[in-house]
Amino acid sequence: MFALVDANAFYCSAEQVFRPDWRNKPVIVLSNNDGCIVAANKQAKAAGIQKFIPYFHVKTLCEQKRIIVCSSNYELYADLSAKMMQIIGRFAPEQHIYSIDESFLSFKHSEKAINSFVHQGQLIRKTVWKEARLPVCVGIANTLTLAKVANHAAKKIIGYQGVCVIDNDAERIAILKKLAVSDVWGIGRKLTKKLTSLNIQTAYDLSQMAPGMARKQFNIDVERTVRELNGQECKEWGEARADKKQIFSTRSVGERITDYELLLQALSTHVAIAAEKARRQQSYCKSMLIFAHNSPYDDNPRSFKLVLHFVIPTHCTVELTRAISEAAPKLFRQGVRYYKIGVGLIDLVSCHFTQLDLFNTQTSNPELMRALDSINGRYGRSTLFMAAQGIEQKWAMRRHYLTPQYTTNWKCLPKIHC
Repeated sequence: MFALVDANAFYCSAEQVFRPDWRNKPVIVLSNNDGCIVAANKQAKAAGIQKFIPYFHVKTLCEQKRIIVCSSNYELYADLSAKMMQIIGRFAPEQHIYSIDESFLSFKHSEKAINSFVHQGQLIRKTVWKEARLPVCVGIANTLTLAKVANHAAKKIIGYQGVCVIDNDAERIAILKKLAVSDVWGIGRKLTKKLTSLNIQTAYDLSQMAPGMARKQFNIDVERTVRELNGQECKEWGEARADKKQIFSTRSVGERITDYELLLQALSTHVAIAAEKARRQQSYCKSMLIFAHNSPYDDNPRSFKLVLHFVIPTHCTVELTRAISEAAPKLFRQGVRYYKIGVGLIDLVSCHFTQLDLFNTQTSNPELMRALDSINGRYGRSTLFMAAQGIEQKWAMRRHYLTPQYTTNWKCLPKIHC
């Protein structure tokens, strides 16, 4: 049996952890630069708020309905997610963290010790709430896809109270008939259109499709989904994820960039973020893409990009920043109001299998990078940083509704007045 534990409106729930007075009140969370609504709890949805629409479209409605508005507090979300996953991991010998708010558990080697999976799911919910103050729902079934289905039922179907266990055909069929085919794990928008054209409207309709026909008309993934919906285990998570072949750091700026020094700061900041990710997965960079452009909605859209190559692959922030400093003048044009800046490490190789060059010496400093990552890992990102990144980043992401970073910033520690 597998379990999928999923937090309810995770971003909104995370905002409420240190604000008990916000519980049971409508809360929304905005995207980068306070652009679109990326999360809304059930109270906000009941007030008429929809996800993924521009905030300015519903700003008046939010004020009328007294909806609490928050900027994305990524530092808080990541820390609370790590704590939640640690708690969930105690309930099974195998865990697979699927996303920031979803985690699979495998009970294959512990089923005999569990008297009731319903009770086990309830215990997981109670423990996560008690220790992290985050509400979760639990779906349990004998395949990963059905565990996803059970989790959906635990959230959406009245009567399950946050825990759904699919352990018999009658329960499985009843739930599949209530689930739209678009809500099945792995069935995207394009597949949904094709399936509905074949009069496959529900998950149960999909489960009745012949597996061989599913592969013939679609692909092997749809065949596996059909088999899993019928209780046949086909999907599994790997012991480790493959390293990324490319690493990008890119973001729109909070304030348009019109000055060369500010452009250099933004590029240097993004290359530092990308380099740290490369070191984390023990990869070197052979080629780097840097780009900058204004908004496509401007009167005169302008876009600039440049690819830099390294004779000796590197993941040293100092080397990459030096390359950025030399190349940045080629991206800058006077009068262009830059809106989006980014850096991509596009040709990565393993640190363990690196081709050196007889006539070029390696200038990276691994010990310095280890010290940099160690200090930033302990005291918070950008505790130490390259001077080229700037101190007052006026172009940085706009977050007017940012809540305190209660668990990652000493200055934001909650104060209790006794």
